[in-house]
Amino acid sequence: MPQLNPSPWFSIMFFSWLIFLLIIMPMTLKYTFPNEPVNTDTKTPDTTSWAWPWF
Repeated sequence: MPQLNPSPWFSIMFFSWLIFLLIIMPMTLKYTFPNEPVNTDTKTPDTTSWAWPWF
């Protein structure tokens, strides 16, 4: 059964991963986000309770 012979399939898998890691991955890592994250204030919001009118 030829599908059990790892000789051609292993080389195909190895070279495809090699292409992915050496060519495609650096190309995708070059992209940056259009808006860099900004630090927000660390103040806690005002959490006063609401005086419900029906109580």
